[in-house]
Amino acid sequence: MILRRLNGAEEFLEAAGAFLAAREAEHNLMLGLAGRLVAEPARHGNEPYLAVVTDAETVVGAFLRTPPHNLVLSELDDPAAVDLVAADLLEIDPTLPGVLGPKAAAARFASAWQQLGGASGRVAMGERIYRADRTHAPAGVPGRMRAHEPADRETTLRWLREFADEAIAPGSPPLDAEDWLESRLREPEGGVVIWEDASPVSFAGFGNPTPTGIRVGPVYTPRELRRRGYATALVAALTEVLLRRGRRYCFLFTDLANPTANSIYQRIGYTPVTDVDQWVFG
Repeated sequence: MILRRLNGAEEFLEAAGAFLAAREAEHNLMLGLAGRLVAEPARHGNEPYLAVVTDAETVVGAFLRTPPHNLVLSELDDPAAVDLVAADLLEIDPTLPGVLGPKAAAARFASAWQQLGGASGRVAMGERIYRADRTHAPAGVPGRMRAHEPADRETTLRWLREFADEAIAPGSPPLDAEDWLESRLREPEGGVVIWEDASPVSFAGFGNPTPTGIRVGPVYTPRELRRRGYATALVAALTEVLLRRGRRYCFLFTDLANPTANSIYQRIGYTPVTDVDQWVFG
């Protein structure tokens, strides 16, 4: 097997695009991130790590990192591919904060990372990828979905920070709420929507399109407004709009430790695809 580093997201997608698109739902995060890098090469301020591992010129794994964030692993057609990447990355940045990928692949990378001299790791969060190609709205939820407006900015930023406090695994790079919001609002196919019931009660982001789909998230309702169906209704309405615009699929990630989220999205048409683990090092 041979590891190839790629110079830029266009070269990465040329090398790995077909491999990733063959399992589009599993790779929605990586495809979306690569697409954003094509549009905004300097988006994160640091050179991304973009690599593929090939066996007889056939791609068996793809790898992407936008520092200071975690390394993202693709599905692997040869598990040993992560050993090459761990050795390569350790030379570049031994302070890698973590890795996100299919459960077995992420565990093998963490083991290789530690054996090669990197920091020890632990699973900080288990997540599940969902896909929907149709949806139906829950009945009886008061309110409506609308686009994010300038007057929503401070509320949305506060909710983003609350979301980060609850949902981002300890040890992971922090969320820059202002940067995230501005990025979503200027993304041509992305945005933020609000569920309003007399006043804003929930929000959802969307963006990072893939060849035929788009990712929904994050989704957040403040604690005092939960258990009223707002987030469920918002995701259903947003999904319907995105599918009507021509997307074949919508994707989202859930925390496996949150049984509520994993049940409500299935009730509106999302089906499980696969599970991934997020490891943190140090």
